[in-house]
Amino acid sequence: MRTVLVTGLGGAGRTTVAVATALAAARTAPGRVLLLSAEPGDVLGTALTTTPAPVADGLSAARIDTAADFRAEFLNLQDRAGTVLDLLGAARLAAEELTELPGSSDFALLKAVTTAQAGDWDLVVVDMPPVREAIALLALPEQLRRYLRRLLPPERQAARALRPVLAQLAGVPMPAHWLYEAVARWDTELAAVQSLLESPGLTVRVVAEPGPSAADALRTARTGLALHEVRVDTLIANRVLPRHSADTWLAGLAAQQEKTLHEWYGEWAPATTVREIPHAGRDPQTLADLAPLGVDAEVDAGVGVGVGVGGTEPPRAATPWPIEDLRAVDGTFTWAIPLPGAVKEETGLVRRGDELLLTVGPFRRIVPLPSALRRCSVSGAALTEGTLRVRFTPDPGLWPRED
Repeated sequence: MRTVLVTGLGGAGRTTVAVATALAAARTAPGRVLLLSAEPGDVLGTALTTTPAPVADGLSAARIDTAADFRAEFLNLQDRAGTVLDLLGAARLAAEELTELPGSSDFALLKAVTTAQAGDWDLVVVDMPPVREAIALLALPEQLRRYLRRLLPPERQAARALRPVLAQLAGVPMPAHWLYEAVARWDTELAAVQSLLESPGLTVRVVAEPGPSAADALRTARTGLALHEVRVDTLIANRVLPRHSADTWLAGLAAQQEKTLHEWYGEWAPATTVREIPHAGRDPQTLADLAPLGVDAEVDAGVGVGVGVGGTEPPRAATPWPIEDLRAVDGTFTWAIPLPGAVKEETGLVRRGDELLLTVGPFRRIVPLPSALRRCSVSGAALTEGTLRVRFTPDPGLWPRED
């Protein structure tokens, strides 16, 4: 099964493109396609429920109820912590008292995407949040797993059999058994999500409406996506105006769009396919309004849903972070980290133990060092042509000597 995540700049029509992608795949490929959306209410005049239901031939859709998922998770955690709450004299909360907290929708969306993998679907298309939020969402499993390992390391969990003895010796109760069980369950669920996000069967499509402000925002987003090694198979330029018009005002806007499109083709291609969707003249209101958008041509070409549905082009792999062994030249290793669009003044790195803290504009990621580089010290870094090259010098005290 393949998964396509559709995100984009705010107001660029990502939901419309997500639905059009799913419809096109359902028309051109045998099998079953599922559309997931967290948008409240109807989607293009089609009512969605929390249970996948047919909305067109070969296409089912479902709405992710983030509030219901939050209530279920909170009540489950409250039940597991019941003994501790009773000892503290805490009054338990009822389901009808709970209101969704900020950030809880992220967990619900990730959980829904992972759950869909167990279904009998050939393709899952997910209507994601705007691209800045989507980047943070895609980075969440890796970050949370790191936090859990630091706060409750595995070696502490392995010692839970000794807690009754330790409690008697210390005279104070040890952490409750449910806490370690909850952490283990969370780590298992996060590992499943992280595995899905890193699988070759998952790709991301970015939707943007050509223009100067969109170009700046997209350039920043591209850097964030590269930092978190997110594969972008297609950049969709939405609502493209006719290039030739007798209307002077419309011709001016079209020329502005064409300039931006020229930049996008130069920046994103050929690693990422750039596709144009013409302006329909009005906002689509129903599923039938999606036909004139021309998404069918993308799918037939094997690019639009470039994940094995309706085409022969395989998913593009993320650009690797290669390590160059230059010890024979200058005695160093160089770790090449692709960061297209990164600006030197907004890029920073810090070595902390066996990890590298990378900051690029508004984005930040903490990555573990490959085993060979853990025995080295950072001796320099340079950002050139969209690639951050970090130099590592072997530590004589840790690196084996060559006789």
